[in-house]
Amino acid sequence: MKTYSAKPYEVTKNWWVIDAENVVLGRLAATAATMLRGKHKPMYTPHIDCGDNIIVINAEKVKLTGKKRANKTYYRHTGFPGGIKETTAAKVLDGRFPERVIQKAVERMIPKGPLGSSQFKKLHVYAGADHPHTAQQPQVLDIAAKNAKNKR
Repeated sequence: MKTYSAKPYEVTKNWWVIDAENVVLGRLAATAATMLRGKHKPMYTPHIDCGDNIIVINAEKVKLTGKKRANKTYYRHTGFPGGIKETTAAKVLDGRFPERVIQKAVERMIPKGPLGSSQFKKLHVYAGADHPHTAQQPQVLDIAAKNAKNKR
């Protein structure tokens, strides 16, 4: 018996749209990361990009459980001595680029390296309800309906 290994030309990449309104951030990110990697497919091969394209809309309306909205901090460094900066999830969600909360959550669930980078590029996050990918005819993926804990 031989182990099946997918070839790059055998992979079909679908388009999915996820509505993030009132969906818990971690559960949304875990589902999106799984679909980006292709682990939901029976032909999954770890060294081949088998994943689908994911579109997330209404990123500004994502929910965080507990006190994470006020207490969760994101750190970045300017590159200068003593240049560490921090911001809370509330400031990011209320700020200019609320989609970065979902991007960071998904990015940290995907492995680092060239393959992970190419998989992460297939994630498209938009703050509002509109997206420019209607020509790809994305299918709707309802994460809130999968489990009662997914929605707040």
